[in-house]
Amino acid sequence: MSAVTIQQMADRVAQLLEERLSLGGKGLAAKLKRAGRTLPRKVRDAGRLLASAAQKAQNPKLLGQIDMGEVTEAYDICLKHLIAIDPVDRKRGYFAGIVGSVGFGVLALVIAIAALLAWRGYF
Repeated sequence: MSAVTIQQMADRVAQLLEERLSLGGKGLAAKLKRAGRTLPRKVRDAGRLLASAAQKAQNPKLLGQIDMGEVTEAYDICLKHLIAIDPVDRKRGYFAGIVGSVGFGVLALVIAIAALLAWRGYF
């Protein structure tokens, strides 16, 4: 394999990070850094390996140091995880969590006010 295919793999993973997780940044390494703990350790490590291989592939002398088996395996790990993410469901879950938190806060406030009124003898 050549440097072009390694770069294509890195670009594809970066594109999926942007589409599925709405991560900005220039290049795969920057997007992985922004992802942080959003990704499992195995996927983060695979992404870092892919990003470093893409960086090494820019230099023809370093191209021979790249283990294509590891790069392909890392690409498969990243692809398998990122394709399984549904961005719409992820946003829906985020907003459902916010609504649940606000709803619980309002419920706790109503119970506290009712308890205060009952304690003061208004109920």
